[in-house]
Amino acid sequence: MGGKKEAKEKPLEKMTSKELRELAFKIPEITGVHGMNKEELLSKIKKSRGIKEDTAKAKGSSAREIKQQIKKLKAAHSTALDSDDKKMAGIYRKRIVRLKKKSRRLAA
Repeated sequence: MGGKKEAKEKPLEKMTSKELRELAFKIPEITGVHGMNKEELLSKIKKSRGIKEDTAKAKGSSAREIKQQIKKLKAAHSTALDSDDKKMAGIYRKRIVRLKKKSRRLAA
């Protein structure tokens, strides 16, 4: 009558990266668990369990890629300013602002 309820495993997306690492340690196919971030852990665990990932979410760029693009554009912007090319400097500035907005939307 007053039996114990089975402990349901919470969804993978709701787990913290620490919980995902502990789960990944139990799966022998996954190596390099300590060096992975949450998204990488999720994809590896889902792949090992045979769960298909939503391609709609993976469509956008990751924050790392966006930050790398911003870094490259900042370097190009500074070289344009050094060579007094105000037109290109303005273009680079607008691209940087656009990418920063995109990264903020990803973080939210």
